Amino acid sequence: MKIFISLETGILRSVKSWKGIVIVWLCSLLLVSLVAIPMKGALKSGLGNSMITEKLANGINVEVFADLGTAFRSLFSYFSTGLFMVLFVGFLINSFLSGGLFDSLKGISGTFSPVKFFIASAKNFWSFVIISLIISLAVILLAILIVVIPVSIVSHAESSSEGAALKTGIILTSFFLLILVLLLLVADYTRAWQVSHDKNECFKALGFGFSQTFRTFFSSYPLMLILLVVQLLYGWLVLIVLPGIKPVTEGGIVLLFILSQFLFFIKILLKVWRYGSVTKMMELHFERLNRGV
Repeated sequence: MKIFISLETGILRSVKSWKGIVIVWLCSLLLVSLVAIPMKGALKSGLGNSMITEKLANGINVEVFADLGTAFRSLFSYFSTGLFMVLFVGFLINSFLSGGLFDSLKGISGTFSPVKFFIASAKNFWSFVIISLIISLAVILLAILIVVIPVSIVSHAESSSEGAALKTGIILTSFFLLILVLLLLVADYTRAWQVSHDKNECFKALGFGFSQTFRTFFSSYPLMLILLVVQLLYGWLVLIVLPGIKPVTEGGIVLLFILSQFLFFIKILLKVWRYGSVTKMMELHFERLNRGV
């Protein structure tokens, strides 16, 4: 019962916070554009607009990059630097905006206020940075310990049969994904707890996140699985639809851009639905404790 209440409340609160989702979408679009637009200009200067249109009309064409000649090395260097900046700045922006999102999803948040959104984002920024960094490092470390090292050992073992490394990788990756669900729960409970308290206590919030995840395991884990399956199915659908659309006119390109941004907006909405559902699950637990049940 708590799972369905959390799911329903989460989607209602995420829709109510649509202005915050628009803010996140605009910031993401601006960040990507800072790299994508100069990259497009570099390709045009290397090949010319007409050749790019012709060679990329049917998808990625390696000849495009081969024709760049010596310019490819500098272009690749620019792309690598730009990608690093997008990931780094994106991490900081996500930590900043997540504080506002979680605050707007609280049961007592009331009507969405952009001013309150940015105040909450600034207030929780450093706590969210530390929380996100710790969870990210935990994910990387577990991936290395659970998947990378064992698969590497199996693949280099003299007695291992063909395909043993692949089978081992599939089994261990599946196990890692199950653990990843727990870490996502910890991260969401941690941030939901942090925005509900005035003081920035990220380590105390992390302690609550871990304890709350295992204390409510049988309700929280299925909740997160449902939300992640929905997100994965949506991502799979997008990957099927978008590559099949190949516009040949400027109007078609504009419509494709609008469609892709709409789909990206829905992707953010689904993530905020997850935040709202986990927040509601935490509130239900507190209500139960207050009733002494």
